[in-house]
Amino acid sequence: MNLGTTASHRHATGFWLVAYTFAVTMGFSAAPAPLYVVYQQKDGFGPFTVTLVFAAYALGVIVSLFMAGHVSDWVGRRRVLVPAVLVNVLAGVVFLAWSSVPALLAARFVSGVSIGMLTATATAHLTELHFAARPDATRTRADVVATAANLGGIGLGPLVAGLLAEYAGDPLHVPYLVFQALMLLGAIGVARTPETVTATRVRYRPQRVSVPPQARARYLAAGAAALAEFAVFGLFTSLAPGFLANTLHEQSHALAGVSVFVVFGAAAAAQIVLARAQLRRLLGVGLGLLTTGLVLVTVAVWLPSLAVFLLGAVLAGAGAGAGFKGSVGTVLELAPADSRGEALAGLFLAAYTGLAVPVLALGVATQVLDIRVALLGFTAALLVILALVVRRLFRAS
Repeated sequence: MNLGTTASHRHATGFWLVAYTFAVTMGFSAAPAPLYVVYQQKDGFGPFTVTLVFAAYALGVIVSLFMAGHVSDWVGRRRVLVPAVLVNVLAGVVFLAWSSVPALLAARFVSGVSIGMLTATATAHLTELHFAARPDATRTRADVVATAANLGGIGLGPLVAGLLAEYAGDPLHVPYLVFQALMLLGAIGVARTPETVTATRVRYRPQRVSVPPQARARYLAAGAAALAEFAVFGLFTSLAPGFLANTLHEQSHALAGVSVFVVFGAAAAAQIVLARAQLRRLLGVGLGLLTTGLVLVTVAVWLPSLAVFLLGAVLAGAGAGAGFKGSVGTVLELAPADSRGEALAGLFLAAYTGLAVPVLALGVATQVLDIRVALLGFTAALLVILALVVRRLFRAS
């Protein structure tokens, strides 16, 4: 075997090691979703506290995304990926050691910091390892695997945690211990993966955010759509298990995990199936499914109906996944080549604001309103946002 073949094999193996580590770390970031009901029963707090805990995660992601998400371009991918995974292992230690509300806030914030470091770095590393192993290939495999690891991992985390909580016992310890072991294995694997970036010495600066001035209206419309799309993800990873337990009277931890899994699984599947779709079709399918899914979820809570709830979750997840891919495509189309990273940073800022703020508002509303009325207002607000931006998004797309 010649040196070129050996290097290609190492990059191919590294590709799958990074994909595995990306998936299990993203899975851990969403694993607490079906466990919030257990924390509520144990400590007696309500939906608003759950939204605060979830908002702490989103805040951690935003801070880390702009402070450290781009650093691997200078210091190398492994030097960011391995610490990112270990930071989430640290969050797991906090979950295991304490279950009070302050501990949950701290653990979720630390987990968010890890994810802000991880997502862009792992995606870039996958692309570079893919081309190193297959120089003549297109980037389709790298894009599909990155999507599956990211959104699919987020979906699998609650599914695995819910099944373990339901059938393995000790729901506030066993799921975290399992993910701790999986992440530590991933960190060891990534440490042995080939580096794809030559480290350079540069003066540190936070990630810049810029808005293309020549197409500001469409850019802001893409950001508003991303806010609405991530608000749907936030709804299902923070409050949906509580809806199942308290409104639909479904107490199964496994079912709570399934309800989150189907949202992110559908989002990943939609992005993969529509990977080659034209931007206009991507946006149209995404926003159409998102609207339909939101309406069905709201109807399901009012009926109540578990079947309609799960159908709405699948459609909303698929719509959010396809719609966000369309939002990214819109920004890439609008931004000059030399400032695409900065333009995407602005889009992600809008998206992660959507992950926290609307869900936080929903949590506040549930303190004074029936949860069905609060969800109706949440859905109406998102539909108004989508209605306001849809014409600008489709302009020249």
